[in-house]
Amino acid sequence: MREKTSYKEALRNKIFDITSQAAQNSNVDCYVIGGYVRDFLLKRNFKKDIDIVAVGSGIALAKEVANLLPNKPKVQVFKNYGTAMLRYENAPDDFIDVEFVGARKESYQWESRKPHVETGTLEDDQNRRDFTINALALSLNKDNFGELVDPFNGVEDLENKVIRTPLDPDITYSDDPLRMMRAIRFAAQLGFDIEGKSLNAITRNKERISIISGERIVDELNKILMADVPSVGFKLLYETGLLDIILPELTALQGVEEVEGQTHKDNFYHTLEVVDNIAPNTDDVWLRWSALLHDIGKAPTKKFSKKIGWTFHGHEFVGGKMVKKLFQRLHMPLNHKMKYVAKMVMLSSRPIVLAQDIVTDSAVRRLIFDAGEDIDDLMTLCEADITTKNPNRYKKYHKNFQIVRQKIVEVEERDHVRNFQPPISGEEIMETFNLKPSREIGTLKEAIKEAILEGVIPNEREAAYAYMMERAEKMGLKKLD
Repeated sequence: MREKTSYKEALRNKIFDITSQAAQNSNVDCYVIGGYVRDFLLKRNFKKDIDIVAVGSGIALAKEVANLLPNKPKVQVFKNYGTAMLRYENAPDDFIDVEFVGARKESYQWESRKPHVETGTLEDDQNRRDFTINALALSLNKDNFGELVDPFNGVEDLENKVIRTPLDPDITYSDDPLRMMRAIRFAAQLGFDIEGKSLNAITRNKERISIISGERIVDELNKILMADVPSVGFKLLYETGLLDIILPELTALQGVEEVEGQTHKDNFYHTLEVVDNIAPNTDDVWLRWSALLHDIGKAPTKKFSKKIGWTFHGHEFVGGKMVKKLFQRLHMPLNHKMKYVAKMVMLSSRPIVLAQDIVTDSAVRRLIFDAGEDIDDLMTLCEADITTKNPNRYKKYHKNFQIVRQKIVEVEERDHVRNFQPPISGEEIMETFNLKPSREIGTLKEAIKEAILEGVIPNEREAAYAYMMERAEKMGLKKLD
């Protein structure tokens, strides 16, 4: 056990002095615990939230802290959890959320991750923590301000880059199965290894993840996706068996089949390469989700043909349809975010096909029309999809994509197809030919759109009007005098 090392430099912010004074006024001991301490010792950017544990009432301590602060901030109280939170103004336009909780010990029922809570000591509170690196506490008490309390050698685990549970990992993970996801998330975020016993315990307890809500699981998946190297987390999810429960659409891609000497690539590991490739190029979690799911349609569409070998015809369309069901199952948002991911998956091969062929204006116009404002994201996804290990091919594909990108700029500047609005509206067609809502209106609008996309006419009203009149005459429609 490491104790009594002083880390006063971690406690320079005034909120700690004020909390220390409030604790003395309230005659309770208190400590800053968890992620703030961990990140200070790792020399990472400090978290914008601080957890304070009081050996006594956390709610009462929060109120006393608020009373000592100049602006007397409002204290949010969560009685069911015995916690309270206030927002401390660290500097103009800079805020820190400080959460206060009374030290406690917990016991769990098999069917729930919600514990039965009792008042406890600091030791009890550290025992209930998920990992040794999150059980580190710094004293805010006047007599030993800044001293580290480290009962599980968490500092040593930080130095050795190890994720380990304070107590028996089977109990820790069975009590709260979300901790299995958190272990993998921290391994991905921090570049740490999960200690062997702990990793084996995750595999043994993987089925327990079924009691965790989709929202909680997705929150951890998002954090894994946002890691610098997301594949670290997804490989651990796969190796422990969690991924097969959470995202079976991904694990269905794993493996290589051989028929008559012909094989296909392992689309699971290819997917992880794509996610790693896209990570340095975007902080948009939904674009990273698009990379993760871009090939999920390949498992249900995989077929072997004696003439051409393995095929995945229509996998983009099938995959795009699968996105909604996956989002529904995991209780993910079914709004524009889901539609964006589905669109990215459906269009994921289009620029690749363009880059392998002669880049025609009409093909580029259709790509811009279908992708709209997301065309740049789509190109980023497709460039990340280049995972060939052949340096010549890699260079050639990237060069071709640059040609496609340039062509997109040229065509868009000339034809203004992005977020296409037809030069002739349905209302104008109705007025021109004295029509009521009918199929003819849709036919004319579609004909004008196709003519613009094919380059038959420019995307201009005058040309579109003349084309409309020409087509209308062939359809037997006459202009209203």
